[in-house]
Amino acid sequence: MLKHIFPHSKLKVFSKQYRLYLQGLILPIGILLLWQYSSSFSPTYAYAFVPLQNIYYAFIQLIESGELWLNTLGSIKRAGVGLILGSFTGILLGTLLAYSKLLNAIVSPLFNSIRQVPLLGLTPLIALWFGNGEQAKVFIIALASFFPLVINTFQGLSHFEPKYNELAQIYRLSKWRTFCKIRLPQALPSIITGLNLAVPFTWITTTASELFFNAGAGLGNLMMKAEVNTEMAILLTCAITVTVIGILMTITIKLVSKKLFKWGI
Repeated sequence: MLKHIFPHSKLKVFSKQYRLYLQGLILPIGILLLWQYSSSFSPTYAYAFVPLQNIYYAFIQLIESGELWLNTLGSIKRAGVGLILGSFTGILLGTLLAYSKLLNAIVSPLFNSIRQVPLLGLTPLIALWFGNGEQAKVFIIALASFFPLVINTFQGLSHFEPKYNELAQIYRLSKWRTFCKIRLPQALPSIITGLNLAVPFTWITTTASELFFNAGAGLGNLMMKAEVNTEMAILLTCAITVTVIGILMTITIKLVSKKLFKWGI
């Protein structure tokens, strides 16, 4: 039946992709089975390896109470604001560094020094500057997306082939039109790479900042509350939610990247 619908070559590719997908499920399913088996040994094991049905019940409980929705939306909103601010300032600074040798000479030493410090290592200093509230969280989240976008924007705009510069001179393009028509499309793959790096860093930092600055709604705050109350099922439910959202964010960026690459071409 499938042979009449799909050509043989396409059917072969589909079968191969299907097999690879099934092979990719072997390890996760094996880990889940081992986890469930370990939870049946003793109460101590059941505490460390919470039975899967308990995680499911905790998930339903959080959905019905509205806690999961509230805290998830809080984290996504916070991550979105930080990503937008960090991405915008990162692309802007990367562009300025690529166009100005003087600014590059002044800013680069300080920039390269600061980016060597782990973001969470800056937490005490950020707490002194902004306190323990929303501003501190957004600032550290913005830094997570700021650094990769500065580096990738600078690299993308710096590697400018001379033949394109000659083409711009032939058509007498202004600097602005040269930037929009030639340099930006050429740098777009590098900028998108920076965005692909920034998104997971931003989401990880969002959860981490909520663990350190536990004010306001957020999955990190819910995880801290579950840890204090020794509610391991809720803690694991939050961890799974963080993972799933992170994967969805990465997939979204990849889909957007394909659209932008088509536009750039």
